[in-house]
Amino acid sequence: MRPSMKRRLALVGLLLAGLLALVQPATATALAQPATTLAAPSATLPVHRAQLKPTTPEFNVKDYGAKGTGSANDSPAVDKAISAANAAGGGTVRFPSGTYKSQNTLHMKSNVTLQLDSGATLKGSNAGKYDAPEPNPYDQYQDYGHSHFHDAMIYGDRLTNIGFTGAGVIDGGGNLITGNPKSGQADKILSLTRCDGLTLGGGVTLRRGGHFAALINGCTHVTSDRLTIDTASDRDGWNIISTTHVTITNAAIAANDDALVFKSDYALGRKLTNGHVDVHDSKLSAKCCNALMFGSETCGDFTDYQFQGITIDGADKSGLGMVSMDGADISDVHYRDITMTNVHSPIMLKTGARKRCGDSPGVGHISGITYDNITATGNNPSFSPTLWGESGTHHIEGVTFTNVHLTLPGGNGTMSTALPSNNATDYNPNSIGTRPAYGWYLHNADHISFTDSSVRFAAEDGRPAVIANGGGPVTFTRFTLQRGDKSPYDLGFQNVTGGYCVADSKNTTGGAPRISGTGSTQSCGAKEAAAGAARAANRSAHLDDPEGPV
Repeated sequence: MRPSMKRRLALVGLLLAGLLALVQPATATALAQPATTLAAPSATLPVHRAQLKPTTPEFNVKDYGAKGTGSANDSPAVDKAISAANAAGGGTVRFPSGTYKSQNTLHMKSNVTLQLDSGATLKGSNAGKYDAPEPNPYDQYQDYGHSHFHDAMIYGDRLTNIGFTGAGVIDGGGNLITGNPKSGQADKILSLTRCDGLTLGGGVTLRRGGHFAALINGCTHVTSDRLTIDTASDRDGWNIISTTHVTITNAAIAANDDALVFKSDYALGRKLTNGHVDVHDSKLSAKCCNALMFGSETCGDFTDYQFQGITIDGADKSGLGMVSMDGADISDVHYRDITMTNVHSPIMLKTGARKRCGDSPGVGHISGITYDNITATGNNPSFSPTLWGESGTHHIEGVTFTNVHLTLPGGNGTMSTALPSNNATDYNPNSIGTRPAYGWYLHNADHISFTDSSVRFAAEDGRPAVIANGGGPVTFTRFTLQRGDKSPYDLGFQNVTGGYCVADSKNTTGGAPRISGTGSTQSCGAKEAAAGAARAANRSAHLDDPEGPV
């Protein structure tokens, strides 16, 4: 072999040896790994949730004898489908398009969802065959409709993981009772007690519910998205009683009585706590009564409520109402980005002394309430926005208004600025006499602040814009008010022993507000400024963190 050829072969050998040296360590390392590591899936492989989610069994009510013609009684067939789904460990009871007459109470069971397809209607009956109201030894502590649960189109107690969804309708059909039902009559569509894990929505509509379209008591972990309730010809929309951990989004509730109301009564034989509630992006209306309300049944305490992005059109009592009548402490409630039109009293807070609850309750307390970015138009000159606390340690305390702008009807002449009458056992706005201020009336209210807010009237009014009676401190910062030509003053402070402060405020023409301070002390010192800053910081922290300040 020629020398040049030998040199070429040697060079090739060296190159091969080098390549083997590079490959062998990696190969040895790979072979040394345990089998589990080699078998692990690539992190880049997509995982589809739909592939992992188990299929929910479906139980078509027609397979159990339902006709869906609107004439036959389909209640027995629906109850059979519910029982079958529960016996199978859970499932969806499906109502295909059709009208399903329900003459008997349906008995909901755990791990079952009723799904009404588009075009499906579950309709009530006047046949008088619903379950009779059960006896309740605690009847005396709340209205009849709150005390009895069996007399409903759909009833369930101590259930877990239940739902009502779909694009269909559950309709009382004008057959449910708005007063106290006789045996065989129903006064509710949904009546659920002590449930854990309720889903209500998904496009479903509750219509003509009698006294209540939906009433839940003692439940927890409630989720509702895209629920429609139309009880404008009957009474209440949704009563949420003694319930915790609730999320409601994209609701549309039109009621004749109260639309969306949070209560706590003694119907289950004890006081129960309420709270951790988030309601946003919803529309409410109430012909005769309250759109978004706390009470009147208020036995157990309420805390941690967030309301945001809500539109209210019509409420002949309160737009945003809050009363503690039966001993409850209500605290840590926050309203933000809310628009109201055609409401009698845009905002009303009252502590009363009805004490209608077991265990001998005392008088309650309201504190830690914030209103941010609120716009409202009122339509009743007598029901001015009001904060009314009881005497002693039961003042309303720690309420802040930021960017709250109200237009009230006005139209009153001059009147006495003395304290109006009050019925301490009545929660309605008219339980207090005509307020001597066309704008805000505050009585026994401490640590109240208004910032970047305003009040105006639609028609000339002879009353002051604001009167604060008792309590204090009360602070107005960059507050704008409209002055009545015949009003005695703009801002009145009567025996506000905690002091008042008016800073950088004006009337709508740019002039300084006229102030009357009978028995009150002006106090814009550093102490109140620091307290206001601390409350503002706490509010900002709470709004930024849905879990609230630590």
